[in-house]
Amino acid sequence: MTRRPFQCSFRVGIRIARGLHRLAGGERKRVPLGLSLMLLLVLLAPVPPAAERWQMIGSARSVTREARGVTLACQNARLQVTVLAADLVRVRMRPEGVLGLDESWAVVKTEWPPVPLEIAESRSDIRLITPELIVEVGKSPCSVTIRDARGEIVVAEAPESGMMWNGQDVRVWKVMPPDEYYYGLGERAGPLEHRGRVYVNWNTDAYGYQRGTDPLYQSIPFLLALRHGRSYGIFFDNTSRSSFDLGGTRRDRFSFGAEGGELDYYVFYGPDPKKVLERYTELVGRMPLPPRWALGYQQSRWSYEPEQRVREIAAEFRRRRIPCDAIYLDIDYMDGFRSFTVDAQKFPNFRRMIADLARIGVKVVAIIDPGIKREPGYWVYDEGLKGGHFVRMPDGSLYSGVVWPGECVFPDFAREETRRWWGDLYRGLVEAGVRGFWNDMNEPAVFVETDRLTERTMALEAVHEAHGRRTDHRRVHNVYGLLMARATFEGLKRLRPGQRPFILTRASYAGGHRYAATWTGDNTASWEHLQLWIPMGLNLGLSGQPFAGPDIGGFAGNPSAELYTRFLQAGIFSPFCRGHSQKGTRDREPWAFGPEYEALNRQAIELRYQLLPYLYTVFEEAARTGVPVMRPLFLEYPADRRTYRLDTEFLLGRDLLIAPVLVEGARSREVYLPEGEWFDFWTGEKVIGPRQVHVEAPLDRVPIFVRGGAIIPMQPVVHYVDEVPVDPLILSVFPGRVCEGALYEDDGVSDAFQRGLYARTRFGCRLSAEGIVVEIGRREGSYIPPSRAYLLRITAVEREPERVLRSGEEVVRVQTLAALERRAEGWSYDPVRRIVWVKFPDDGRTVTIAVR
Repeated sequence: MTRRPFQCSFRVGIRIARGLHRLAGGERKRVPLGLSLMLLLVLLAPVPPAAERWQMIGSARSVTREARGVTLACQNARLQVTVLAADLVRVRMRPEGVLGLDESWAVVKTEWPPVPLEIAESRSDIRLITPELIVEVGKSPCSVTIRDARGEIVVAEAPESGMMWNGQDVRVWKVMPPDEYYYGLGERAGPLEHRGRVYVNWNTDAYGYQRGTDPLYQSIPFLLALRHGRSYGIFFDNTSRSSFDLGGTRRDRFSFGAEGGELDYYVFYGPDPKKVLERYTELVGRMPLPPRWALGYQQSRWSYEPEQRVREIAAEFRRRRIPCDAIYLDIDYMDGFRSFTVDAQKFPNFRRMIADLARIGVKVVAIIDPGIKREPGYWVYDEGLKGGHFVRMPDGSLYSGVVWPGECVFPDFAREETRRWWGDLYRGLVEAGVRGFWNDMNEPAVFVETDRLTERTMALEAVHEAHGRRTDHRRVHNVYGLLMARATFEGLKRLRPGQRPFILTRASYAGGHRYAATWTGDNTASWEHLQLWIPMGLNLGLSGQPFAGPDIGGFAGNPSAELYTRFLQAGIFSPFCRGHSQKGTRDREPWAFGPEYEALNRQAIELRYQLLPYLYTVFEEAARTGVPVMRPLFLEYPADRRTYRLDTEFLLGRDLLIAPVLVEGARSREVYLPEGEWFDFWTGEKVIGPRQVHVEAPLDRVPIFVRGGAIIPMQPVVHYVDEVPVDPLILSVFPGRVCEGALYEDDGVSDAFQRGLYARTRFGCRLSAEGIVVEIGRREGSYIPPSRAYLLRITAVEREPERVLRSGEEVVRVQTLAALERRAEGWSYDPVRRIVWVKFPDDGRTVTIAVR
């Protein structure tokens, strides 16, 4: 049998090492397991790829120059290198010698503006020279090395391996510098940084996953690399089962490849990592701006049933004055788990229930699974069968598998006609008032009797119709969830013209963020999973998916009151903020752990709602640029090597540093602050970085620091996002050397912002010997928010000002903040907290506030 690369043997090696360890009496003799593993690796040292029946693509036989690059006819393959932009290169290799059709489910930008390009050929190579890159295409053997404009190597193929193939498999080996760090690759149950690990891309229903479980629910083959503050990215666009070996086999090289299809990848050069993400998301598209309510807290359970229980949960949120914007209906609202049906016994007044919840600001999100019960007379099955919308086997028979309703058939979402049919099926639920949809089980998961999680899916030989041609499930599996979300998204756009859909998906592929938010699957109520969600969320953001989060509190198992509260305190800073729990576990609502913890949990959720103006502004930035909402510190401080593996704290946008408590019983923690000025959000104390600080973290507080120079827009607490217009709009000013902020606003529900109906306001401040001046710019855009006041909260003012001027006119002094809140205009000083408060009307024009 032909040996595959190390990608499939790493775990096997670990098991063998453990077996040898026990046989040799290593446990009795206290011999480290690592030593047994090292001996095994010596005995079974990786044979160079060329000796594993992997064939190199050989030397160039001919070279064809093209407008944007070159194509080489190599001895054993065809290689094409194309320059799409000054910092973006595409590489395609196919062993058969003929490149396949240029089709992708991920890529949306295929036309690129002209780029200055010089092509220089020598006996040994062809050089493609742009203002930012030098691409060396070697002739003997055929290879690709990419350098920056200074001639320094960005990424190069490994000697004596490079691009190779083995039967249907394709792979490329790259040089791996010892001080290069790796991130991204979507959803991974491990640390932030990936060096030394092997990851597989094969969407898998991984219920009960733990640290190190791989693969999981999503496959996003985008890798972000960082070295000495300089970054590049690689997107491997191949939907077959694939893998990235990031030094798991050899420390001096990394590789990626797939079990079929082309070696088709893009290289993005920064050197700023944010620039890499901006270019990557320009290629594969960006998250659409979600409806504003989707940023609120959402409550779910498997399952809230019957109808009266749903009403009770909504009423309890309002009675206890805990903010909440959505309640989820899991599979038990359906009639026999049949998608697009409602159990009339459990939910006799389904439409009225939704309308009643809407009147108190609670939206309903309903689950939809892809498995359609194979039952004549069930209208969805009958329609799908008549329209030829279900996946079939090679002999023409329907593919069927068992999921929640029993024996089911599955829509072929690779067909455009099927996607349109599926999108139209939502009409009844949309007309009933359901505001969002949750696409689950779409890896696709099938109840197959096997211990191997990766095999619990559709038969690999099942036939799809992709791009008008027959394709087996091996090529469609990793995009099945993306295509289901796409069908849902496009259907809702037709059914609710001009309105923003909200869709949540469990499975996806690169580009799936164009259609849906996501969550990190069926996690566990454990401190380990509280720790895991931070690097998982960060790497999803670094892979183009900014709208992600965990099941707060853990899906499986029962959290303690402390664990739930600490999970919630961390989760309120997650882009997607939802509590969810498994059937049979204890109640998981914020009040379920007694009055003391209810108060703590209310306080945490209220803080998210107070930060909504800032959070929505950061979401708009992510939708516009591709830079994620939740960010690792290195994204803003790429030259600081102390941030490269830091995954116990993160940035929310650029300005808020969040350091959740992740250890049971802890009432303090260490927090690393990068270079610059930082303010403790709670006390206003200023700290100068870079430095490690010890921070008190009692049970009612999560450590938060604000970048010096930030201006954070906030609002009073509301119980759902559109309960009342924002008034006053609070600007929390944390003075610094570079002082700036922004606020983005629109109607929160429609796509009118795409036609200019939005408002963007920029803020600044400057320090002088006389005091501080805060500047509020003229409102940009045509959206006019409801009438309101500004309330400035200026931190770290050491002495009481003598006077405050608004655009040169003196503002009246008021004794207390409570008195100021009752006035239309004025200012007050809190000497204990060293805060100046200034209130005045917002008329949309430029305003200068001088505190002397």
